[in-house]
Amino acid sequence: MKIKSILVFFFVTILGFTFTLLLLNYLVDKNPKSIILSPLQKQNKQHIIGFLPYWFIGKTDKDYSQYLTNITYFGLTVEGDGKIQKYTNPGEAEPGWQALNSGKFTPSKNLQNSLLIFSGDPDTINELVSEPASHAATLVSQINPIMEQYGFTDLNLDIENVLYASESARLHFTAFIKEVKSRINTTLTIDASPTDLIKSRLINLEAVEPYVDYIVLMTYDYHYPGSQVSGAVAPVGGVGIDSEFDVETGIQKALEVLPKNKIILGIPLYGYEWETLTDYPRSATLPGSGITASNKRVEEFLASCASCSAQIEANSQESYLIYYDQEYKTYHQIFYPDAQAVQEKIDLVKKYKLGGMAFWALGYEGQTILEPVKTYK
Repeated sequence: MKIKSILVFFFVTILGFTFTLLLLNYLVDKNPKSIILSPLQKQNKQHIIGFLPYWFIGKTDKDYSQYLTNITYFGLTVEGDGKIQKYTNPGEAEPGWQALNSGKFTPSKNLQNSLLIFSGDPDTINELVSEPASHAATLVSQINPIMEQYGFTDLNLDIENVLYASESARLHFTAFIKEVKSRINTTLTIDASPTDLIKSRLINLEAVEPYVDYIVLMTYDYHYPGSQVSGAVAPVGGVGIDSEFDVETGIQKALEVLPKNKIILGIPLYGYEWETLTDYPRSATLPGSGITASNKRVEEFLASCASCSAQIEANSQESYLIYYDQEYKTYHQIFYPDAQAVQEKIDLVKKYKLGGMAFWALGYEGQTILEPVKTYK
């Protein structure tokens, strides 16, 4: 009797396995994409995303497949009614739209490709979320053909509003994201600032989390061109000493409300340069003097300046250099990320077991800053 039961068990198991194979073959024949998962859909795979702005297309010179799993095209701009902006003025094409449709952007054959939809205008954003269902439907109807045409496997929504938002607006934004997610056949990623976790901004990350696959935590611009003192763009530490917030604190706050595997750590490939009053680090800056300092530009500057040398700030773990401008008789301070700073961020991703990392932006990097990613990947 026992042998008979064992034989029946094996027969049922083999029958079930055979049925599963037949079903999978049927699904593949009907829709080959139905069971193909992109890297952004594989929970056990680390995601390494590079944002490629339209203005750097054709200017990047690396084989990014040795560093990245995904390239995100930046991007298209959404209008208040959910339509993609095609013209900025009558007869003048919107540059992101123009670059995509003119054939300047070529999808990578070795990496997954994502499409980013952007808006940073408060009035446009308020209109966009005022009618979440209809405006989301309009947006998806316009981008679905684009996603299919270029083989984009992830939709990234970068809706940036740094102003305080009403509870009604926050609810409407969540409803907008929910509606978008229900209408697309790809993964959905959103971008958010760490300060969204502690201030009543438009994005309520805890509320929106069930409707998104990933959240790029933009842990940079802690200092910016208009900062009154110089300092690190993405300090690993220093909260309560050098700054009100830092990268690790942002991660810790995010983990209070978000699953770790959904968090993608945003990492800058640029810093800032200011004219300052003194040669002391974190000195007062001269108003209007702040400019972007890409890692590539700083690397080239250091190679040409025999008397210049960079140092690493202890708390932020970010490099900086200070030099005197003989022509204009002013001090300059540059805080910027390098390979060591990227390694510090990688260590945080590993420490907190996050879903991966995302770099802003391809084209800013020099020769060595991405090298630590090879061992992480």
